[in-house]
Amino acid sequence: MRWQPAELLAARFETPSARTLTLRVPGWPGHLPGQHVDVRLTAPDGYQAERSYSLAAPADGDRIQLTVQRVPEGEVSSYLVDVLPVGALIEIRGPVGGWFVWNPDSGGAAVLVAGGSGIVPLAAMLRARRNTMAAKPFRLIYTLRATEDLYYRDELLAPPGEFAGASDELAGPRDDLTETRDGVPGPGGRRIGLRDGSTGSRGDLSVRPGDLTVPGGSEGDVGVFLAYSRRAPVADPRPATRLTAAEIAVHALPPAPDVTCYVCGPTPFVEFAATALVSAGHDPAMIRTERFGPTGK
Repeated sequence: MRWQPAELLAARFETPSARTLTLRVPGWPGHLPGQHVDVRLTAPDGYQAERSYSLAAPADGDRIQLTVQRVPEGEVSSYLVDVLPVGALIEIRGPVGGWFVWNPDSGGAAVLVAGGSGIVPLAAMLRARRNTMAAKPFRLIYTLRATEDLYYRDELLAPPGEFAGASDELAGPRDDLTETRDGVPGPGGRRIGLRDGSTGSRGDLSVRPGDLTVPGGSEGDVGVFLAYSRRAPVADPRPATRLTAAEIAVHALPPAPDVTCYVCGPTPFVEFAATALVSAGHDPAMIRTERFGPTGK
């Protein structure tokens, strides 16, 4: 697998510390939702650093999207979030991974459990399902600290039966946090400070934050449950506290042979969520996990 140049076409902040990058990779072979890429940065003195990042959106010709969370003292993540200018080139290698994937052509129903930035590869699965209009039910259980930490808010906070993102901007652009190819922000936008020189057929995200009555699995629906651990929205009836095993059992689809569970987040969270799914009756062979730790800077 060879390294390829990737040009940053556009960027936007999902949160104050997470930035979505839209990159052009000539000759990109395509990828499946859930796969990731390796990113390599090279300094003028020849020093190189590599990190892996999940793809945030389905395949779209020669364009890919990454959402990068700034890690304290992370040399690669800090550069990608705070410094990399539109028009700059980085190196990409991939796609990587064949286990933690949902195939739009053959994938069945899915339970997606995300902790923090673990939402990124699961969002790619949700978007692929939307774009292909797959009929299988999905459930997303997403735990985060507070509203300012919510990724992809235009999609995940859309009213039931609606979808706020455009089909070619799969993460739902936010005008106040968007930088484009020429560096000129859109209405209400701002330039990123650089250092060193339709409803209906597409709208099927049903969001019920804090509600224990997510729809029970009718064919083709998507249920989203948001669990805030530190500070919940005022209107959320669920108090801010850690996600519980009981909530996972309630909000997941019932165990079935065609239901695959995907869990992504920090290692302790992944172990907790996978155990909760097994306790709820899901076959361990149908639970796929992806974890990250403090070394991924």
